[in-house]
Amino acid sequence: MKKIMLPALALLLILNAEAQKINKIVKEKAVRKIEKKLSADDMEGRATFTPGIDKAADFIATEFKKAGLTPLQGNNGYFQEFALVEATQTTVNGNVDGNTISSSDIVALSTKGTLEINERSGYETGTIEAGDRLFNKAYAYISSGKNYVVWVDTAHSKNFDNLLRFKRESFQSDISIVFVLAGKVPGTYSISVQQTISEKKLKNVVGMLPGKGRSAGREGEYVIFSAHYDHLGIGEADKDGDTIFNGANDDAAGTTAVIMLSRYFSKIKNNERTIIFAAFTAEEIGGFGSQYFSKQFNPGKVMAMFNIEMIGTDSKWGKNSAYITGYEKTDMGKILEKSLEGTGFTFYPDPYPDQQLFYRSDNATLARLGVPAHTISTSKMDSEPFYHTQGDEIETLDLKNMTEIIKAIALSARTIISGEDTPSRVDTKQLR
Repeated sequence: MKKIMLPALALLLILNAEAQKINKIVKEKAVRKIEKKLSADDMEGRATFTPGIDKAADFIATEFKKAGLTPLQGNNGYFQEFALVEATQTTVNGNVDGNTISSSDIVALSTKGTLEINERSGYETGTIEAGDRLFNKAYAYISSGKNYVVWVDTAHSKNFDNLLRFKRESFQSDISIVFVLAGKVPGTYSISVQQTISEKKLKNVVGMLPGKGRSAGREGEYVIFSAHYDHLGIGEADKDGDTIFNGANDDAAGTTAVIMLSRYFSKIKNNERTIIFAAFTAEEIGGFGSQYFSKQFNPGKVMAMFNIEMIGTDSKWGKNSAYITGYEKTDMGKILEKSLEGTGFTFYPDPYPDQQLFYRSDNATLARLGVPAHTISTSKMDSEPFYHTQGDEIETLDLKNMTEIIKAIALSARTIISGEDTPSRVDTKQLR
């Protein structure tokens, strides 16, 4: 009996000691102050490419500096700067086996002004068959790093235009992917695309807390805490005359959590693994901030990613609870649950699997590369009245419960940050 009780007692003593520390650092008053700042009207809804989002970025960078985080090498201070290229097609022509095809049957993903392609151009040939999952297969070609002409079976004609969601904006690249809606792979073809190109500047806000894990063999291993700080900006007035989409829950709440976690871990200074704290831009227009960020890391060195999205309202189970997207894809959730035993807080599997949340948030890029990258949320996706409305303001949030969620995330990550636990990887074969 003693052998069974002693480990449990030791865990409770550790949790009690950690809880005492975190209660002194992560306080509701501080959470409220940060949340209020990020969701204030003068941030103008933090839309991408606006002065409001730049103001938010400056505030987050200041908070990271106060916490004592180290900027990443190669960044401009705490700003991880990059550019999106917007390509607008002006002329599209195609000929397949001597027959002219409609411009609507061609989707070109390229940052080049001119594309002239035929069967002798050296492009790889790809296919998306009638029984394939259109977007999964398309994403595999897009992320291949090779030039492709992909012939899409006409069974996908209803959804073919939706491939344009991949092309509105993209990173500067020498790679071009052309999708053509056709019944089969032709013997001969020619495709001509003319585009106008414009460049837009963006920035993530990123800071680092170096690990102490050289002696423990954890040097160069990373744990990431992240959220997106952009939202929808200013739009048409609602019935009350409000034009600002403040995004208090989506996702000033997650960004507030990242800032509070940076303060906490900076003060306790016991991380064997290096911790990266990231606030992503451009989530609302396609997840471009997290995509760029993810490309800067060797995925094999990222041990876990805690992406935090909309934790300002109670979950469907009530207070002291949250859910983990993609729970079944790794054992990270079980590790977090074990670390929270005795706290009264519960992590649940995602109750909205039909909404594919695991692939819709900023964890997705690293998850597709095998990283145990999950989003933690409380959002009731079937009944959040203020989601993407002007009503998403600080007054609608339960800040006391939100503070407890932030504490729970910190405590649950304890053994992963120390290197005691390493979550299993996502099986990338299942994503194909």
